[in-house]
Amino acid sequence: MIRGIGMDLIELNRIKASLDRNERFADRILTENEQESYGSLPSFNRRVEYIAGRFAAKEAFAKAVGTGIGRLSFQDIEVLNDSNGAPVLTAKGYEEYNIFVSITHSKEYAAAQVVLETEGT
Repeated sequence: MIRGIGMDLIELNRIKASLDRNERFADRILTENEQESYGSLPSFNRRVEYIAGRFAAKEAFAKAVGTGIGRLSFQDIEVLNDSNGAPVLTAKGYEEYNIFVSITHSKEYAAAQVVLETEGT
């Protein structure tokens, strides 16, 4: 049964400005595992897309749960990729949920959608 749906849209320029202003911004948003992937990306623009996508996915998850970021930490939510490159979201304390996530980018935006599902009614 679907328990929650969340979406988020973020401007890439907003993420770029945050990275330019604060060198610790990525540390605040990304988990240690995500930071490894982030650091291996070939260009600054690709890094902006990566962090924007993770930011949007984490915000979308918090909306799907119904709490918003604040009660949840960005560090409690992790978005890695499976062997095919698809994003996989996990969150501390939400192991009972099947979590579906989709992330997309355009020239100016990153967006994510999250669906939470549990077994039964």
